[in-house]
Amino acid sequence: MSDMSRIKTFNLPDLGEGLTEGEILAWLVKVGDTIELNQPIVEVETAKAAVEIPAKWAGQVQAIHHPEGTTVEVGTPIIAIDTDPGAGPLDTAPSTTATPTGDLPTPSAASLAAVEVAPAEGMIEPGLIGGVAPGGRTAVLVGYGPRTTAAKRRPRKGAVPAQAEALVAPATVAPEPVAPEPVRNGHGGPAMGGLVLAKPPVRKLAKDLGVDLSTLTGSGPLGSITREDVQQAASGAAATAEPVAASSTATSAASFGADREQRIPVKGVRKLTAENMSRSAFTAPHVTEFLTVDVTRAMKALERLRGRREWRDVRVSPLLLVAKAVLLAVKRHPMVNSTWAGDEIVVKEYVNLGIAAATERGLIVPNVKDAGRLSLRELADALNALVQTAKSGRTSPADMSGGTLTITNVGVFGVDTGTPILPPGESAILAFGAVREMPWVHKGKVKARQVTTLGLSFDHRIIDGELGSKFLRDIGDFLADPEAALLAWT
Repeated sequence: MSDMSRIKTFNLPDLGEGLTEGEILAWLVKVGDTIELNQPIVEVETAKAAVEIPAKWAGQVQAIHHPEGTTVEVGTPIIAIDTDPGAGPLDTAPSTTATPTGDLPTPSAASLAAVEVAPAEGMIEPGLIGGVAPGGRTAVLVGYGPRTTAAKRRPRKGAVPAQAEALVAPATVAPEPVAPEPVRNGHGGPAMGGLVLAKPPVRKLAKDLGVDLSTLTGSGPLGSITREDVQQAASGAAATAEPVAASSTATSAASFGADREQRIPVKGVRKLTAENMSRSAFTAPHVTEFLTVDVTRAMKALERLRGRREWRDVRVSPLLLVAKAVLLAVKRHPMVNSTWAGDEIVVKEYVNLGIAAATERGLIVPNVKDAGRLSLRELADALNALVQTAKSGRTSPADMSGGTLTITNVGVFGVDTGTPILPPGESAILAFGAVREMPWVHKGKVKARQVTTLGLSFDHRIIDGELGSKFLRDIGDFLADPEAALLAWT
């Protein structure tokens, strides 16, 4: 087997749903590893999920073309595998049939033109930014920068040549005379018999403004202090204190620059979620209705269910009853489980029930396929598996495709309810809020009851107010009394 036929290049495959690229999260093998057929070799995050891709061939890893963290397009080579490592080492030596030096072919003009001679180290090619430009200037983005050579000027008439200037001894510069400081009296004021000259109104003004007259030099007759002197001294003190305060404030004030900002690339699941939510919010006319329900009987039914022997190993949560309520309500109002298709409305007889899940990589909505056909126990197992797979980051693109109706359990975050945005292609989504103990009128008396709030968003092109209200009312009726609803509807 030739070397070329032994080496197989593995391209990033199309993982479905029209995905065009993926980010390499982690390589599960390294160069030199021996791998088996269908062994996971790389973990890739697409716009929908993180998936492990298996090897198409057994053999030895020869090269990994892209490091972790790189986003590559579908069809791009990502790894090379030697499918017959037992055949011996690959021939990487240069060919022994090289053409003698004297018989080397003459290079073509095109090949010679393509050869670039690298500039000397530390130099920049002429004409490039930072390189030499005409006149000794430096090339910048627009025009030329300042000259790096001395400008040549014609000497003026009578001017001393530069060479002659160097022979002239430097002249001695006399220092500027310093004005003598006025002689002051013992109080720091001007000498005038030891007194500070100021009229009584000026003294009162100085006292009101907190100015010490003995520190001032008067500008009035005989060095007397005037109102202007006092006011100037007061304003000068305020101006001096102001920069200090400003400096102190600036020192203690927080900076709001880029060093305290974090930039998170928008890619993968987060990017797809943003695109879907924007498209849905501005395409489907959303309407949201709310309903507060006393679910005390439903919570007691869950406790009885957990106590049964066949349910003791199953995780049972209020979400299970909400899912069952939605599935039963869909049977009573099929139009809710439909899609707007432009010239027609597609009503689906199957329910792929989506459950919104928050993961480290963003919000995903995997769905339970054909959930309406499942028994309560099968539905509980499917929901538990779906949630665990989502938390581990192993949800496949297939599990997130084809959803028809969604539940978002915002109650797990302690939130009462919300106004959820429809997943694209769906006509309704239910927000299930937290179950809280609240005062409630029950049988004519105010009692503490278990209460929750439901929020239903729907596409008003398909679902009008009456249909949306009846659908939400049926879900609330089931949660208020599950046993009675099952007997009445099934």
